[in-house]
Order: sequence, then C-alpha cells, then structure tokens
Amino acid sequence: MALTLYGAFRSRASRNIWLLKELGAPFIHVPVLQTDRVANPQAPDAPINTMSPAFRKINPNGLIPSLADDDLVLHESLAINLYLAKKLGGKLAPKDLKEDALMTMWSIWAMTECEPHSILILYHRMAKPENERNPALAEAAEIAIQRPLDVLEAHLKAHGGFIVGKRFSVADINLAEVVRYAQASPSLFQNRPHLQAWIEACQARPAFKAMMAERNAEPA
Repeated sequence: MALTLYGAFRSRASRNIWLLKELGAPFIHVPVLQTDRVANPQAPDAPINTMSPAFRKINPNGLIPSLADDDLVLHESLAINLYLAKKLGGKLAPKDLKEDALMTMWSIWAMTECEPHSILILYHRMAKPENERNPALAEAAEIAIQRPLDVLEAHLKAHGGFIVGKRFSVADINLAEVVRYAQASPSLFQNRPHLQAWIEACQARPAFKAMMAERNAEPA
C-alpha cells in the first residue's frame, strides 16, 4: 500500500511533501483543507476538510497533516518527517542512534522554542485581510525569537552550516520549515549570516522549489 498524506500544501503538510520530493518517494496526496478555508465545511458537497467525518476517522484531532502507511497512522508533521526519513533511508536519515537522538531533539526544539513565535510573526506581518494583523503581537514575537535564533546561528557556525552530521538531513527540513515563517521579518536574518546562508541553501534545493511552486499554485 502506498504512503498516503492528508493535508493541503498551505499547511504544515508542506514539510512532508518537501521531504518526500527530496527522497523521490511515491505517495498519494489527499488535499484535506482547513475548515476556515471552506465556506460551509459541513455541507454535503463541501471539499474534504478537517471537519469532514471521513477525515476525522483518520485524525480525530481534526488537524493536518496525517500520514497513513498500511496500518500505521501518524499525526504531527515533524514526527511524520522523522519517521519517513528513517523508513526510506538515505543521507537524510540518521546514520546511528546518536544522530537519531539529535534530529529528534532539534525537531522538538524547533516546535517548542521557535514555532510559537515564528507563526505569530508570519500571521501578524502577512495575514490577509490586513485588518487581522496585530503589529504589537508581531513585535513581541520578534523579540521572543531572538534568543532561539541566536542559538541556531551559533550552532550552524560550529557545525558546518547544518543541523546534524555536517550534511543536509531531515533535521534541516524540519527546522527550515519552522524558521520559514519568521522570514516575514527579514531583519531577523540580517545580522545572523550563518542562519541566512543556511535558510537560503535549504530553499535553493530543487525539492523545496518544486514543493513551493505547487503550494503557490494552490488557491489561498
């Protein structure tokens, strides 16, 4: 049975799609939309969304993405990526238990230390309509993320410009997709040259560009 990924491009499923493209792995993509993107999510003719009963059977949390691999169903985008990297192998996967632990640690770090702030920066600098933006919340998030970005800058400088193993891996994908949200505030990167070089290198990869092209083509 093929891997099946549930989620829209304009969601955290983008992380999983990027990884799968890096690996050249075949998968079925079921484009589940967030309910706030559907006029009437419970209408009989509504596109499949996070409130749809069929999807709630996959993920009772009503969140995307989710991954089905035979009888295994996984939620949480960063956990999905760690699983896929180890299942499918190659240079993106950990080479041993120590790298596995480090990749897990940095993924959890990204989720806890960076994403609560980076997602606020994205929303309150880029949200449409503009009247939903709150500059004060964006500024507070920009202040709060300074220390984690300093940690990441120092780590990249000391480890050859990568997160783990001095090579591009699933850890770089997981962190780059969290940090991408903070790019809505370019000034955060101006005095962090290793961070800037790393995010540019990650986003220059063909698989990232292919994922973003499909993401940008998806209706907002």
